[in-house]
Amino acid sequence: MTGDASAFERIGRRGELRVSSLRADGTHSRFVPIWSVMVDGRLFVRSYMGTEGRWYRGAMARRAGRVSSGPDTIDVAFAPAPADLADRIDGAYREKYAGSAYLAPMLSADARASALELTARDA
Repeated sequence: MTGDASAFERIGRRGELRVSSLRADGTHSRFVPIWSVMVDGRLFVRSYMGTEGRWYRGAMARRAGRVSSGPDTIDVAFAPAPADLADRIDGAYREKYAGSAYLAPMLSADARASALELTARDA
């Protein structure tokens, strides 16, 4: 696992990342590709399916998992995104994914309700 700040930022700047949640038995679920955005150097993700999304439910069950993009893989903690950043997170999605047919669902009330902040954690 790489865990330095530059690896975390590289992951956040890429088009998408892969997320895996920690299971009760200590193993990780399969990786699922998702979009991510950075706001003030902080990494955020949302579930396309809102709070009913499978990866989201897994992430919230243990609040721990792993993200990967390119050569970088980092163990992360998941926490609900601060509500006061919802509009700025929307703006980051609009800017990063402008023109995508999948953008509108990522800005829906359901997706906004699933916003998570990811922070690096020790393995």
